Amino acid sequence: MLAEIITIGDEILIGQIVDTNSAYISKQLNAIGVKVYQITSVQDERAHILHALEDAKNRVDLVLVTGGLGPTKDDITKETFCEFLDDHLVENAEVLAHIKFIFENYVKRPTLPSNLSQAMVPSTATVLKNQHGTAPGMWFEKDNVVFVSMPGVPYEMKYLLQDEVLPRVIKRFNRPHIYHKTLLTYGKGESEIQEIITDWENNLPKDIKLAYLPSLGRVRLRLSSTNINQKILVDRVDAQMENLQNLLQDIAVGFEDETSIELRIASLLTQKNQTLSLAESCTGGALVQHITQNSGASKFLMGSMVPYKTTLKTELLGVSAALIEKYSVVSGEVAEAMATQCTKVFKTDYAIATTGNAGPTKGDADADIGTVYIAIASPEGVFSEKFSFGEARERVIKRATNKAFEMLLKEISKN
Repeated sequence: MLAEIITIGDEILIGQIVDTNSAYISKQLNAIGVKVYQITSVQDERAHILHALEDAKNRVDLVLVTGGLGPTKDDITKETFCEFLDDHLVENAEVLAHIKFIFENYVKRPTLPSNLSQAMVPSTATVLKNQHGTAPGMWFEKDNVVFVSMPGVPYEMKYLLQDEVLPRVIKRFNRPHIYHKTLLTYGKGESEIQEIITDWENNLPKDIKLAYLPSLGRVRLRLSSTNINQKILVDRVDAQMENLQNLLQDIAVGFEDETSIELRIASLLTQKNQTLSLAESCTGGALVQHITQNSGASKFLMGSMVPYKTTLKTELLGVSAALIEKYSVVSGEVAEAMATQCTKVFKTDYAIATTGNAGPTKGDADADIGTVYIAIASPEGVFSEKFSFGEARERVIKRATNKAFEMLLKEISKN
């Protein structure tokens, strides 16, 4: 059971917006046993859309199209579908009434002819009512391939997919079960991990696929398989995942969609009734952003500060100016002082401190770009480590963030 996603819109191709629709659709299709074979983005251009539809028809069983259903002249999806299907547009009375209702009750202005034109749909389409907008979804079939057209507005697309499209797909197609399970690891690269698990990987059943998903200090390992029998599928993949987790127990954090390193830290601190504070210089608030994106952070996180300018490390945090003068603001000594002072200012059990040069210029210190010191203060004392994360600013901040959480988790887990 294969599907293809086609996104229509010049705004995607020029990078003006990010295509989040395809990621969402892919995940939902996988959950019901439909494998996405290809994702294609095309211009708001008739020939390009027609070519994409015809190619997809020859590859897959289901084609999901988003975009190009607005009321303006650049939105040509419906007209192009008519050409593809040798069809014509007709006015749908139910859609017309829905458009008028929305304008009368929510928009509070008269409808324009262009707004009313959204009630025109191909005559062979099964109309999918869009409760959150004026552009209806549409379901077509040609040569035993199903085509679905949905608006590109994400919240409208999500509603239609969940309430109208997926139930019809489930009814229309016989589908196997697809199961993915992803292990989260920190502290080793994919090459190191491969060396550790080589024998296990070589003996992995051929119908279970392993994928390495590296990302700046963390590697996700995904096992995937399909089977008509869901219980057999889950049991077989889970058994292999248990073996993999045992091989990597020193760096394994948990499973994607179940936990993360931030959630592990939160869980341990909450269980132990201990607290955390942060003093971020080169990471600029990235650490606290990751922590507070999960609910329950207030149970253990006391506070955070970003003393980015060197003088603020003294004025706000209380780091000795003489220490900074002696060792430089980018040093292990200053990082440790920041962490220690952070525990005092916020009265916490643990603190993370970061100081370094993320680039592209050196700022207040002479340390090489990419040099980062990370310090952890705990009830047992304080320590720091020096890292060289390269010269790309985004990479430096991301790797420093991941490494800081890895160091903190290890320290909390020891005590």
